[in-house]
Amino acid sequence: MEYDLHSNIDERVAMTPALINSNTTTVGAIIDTHGYGSIEFIAIAGTITDGAYAFKIEDGDDSGLSDAADVSATLLLGALTGFALTDDNTAKRVGCISKKRYVRLSVVSTAVTTGVNMFSAVAVLGHPDTAPVAQ
Repeated sequence: MEYDLHSNIDERVAMTPALINSNTTTVGAIIDTHGYGSIEFIAIAGTITDGAYAFKIEDGDDSGLSDAADVSATLLLGALTGFALTDDNTAKRVGCISKKRYVRLSVVSTAVTTGVNMFSAVAVLGHPDTAPVAQ
């Protein structure tokens, strides 16, 4: 059994830190999963003053995700529940076992007037075809 997580994962910015203060879909970066067998999104919220923030994960084979489709619930690891008013300064994660090459996390915000002062996310890629992963 190997205990070296560091050499067996890679990271990508999935969503740059942003203020969300309206009802909108905040679209994250397209993550290329080539060379990896799994992906986990870790999202972080700052102070939430109102609203609800649900995760949405899309995948496709086109690098621009012109073929984007919602990932089936059967391919998700964890829930797409996102963040609620009581989730100040917390991190949440959701994984995906998509067989498509490109994956994207978005946040759908509803019932927002002032929102959340900071929201960001990182994609953690795992199960590399070749390890150790270069840092």
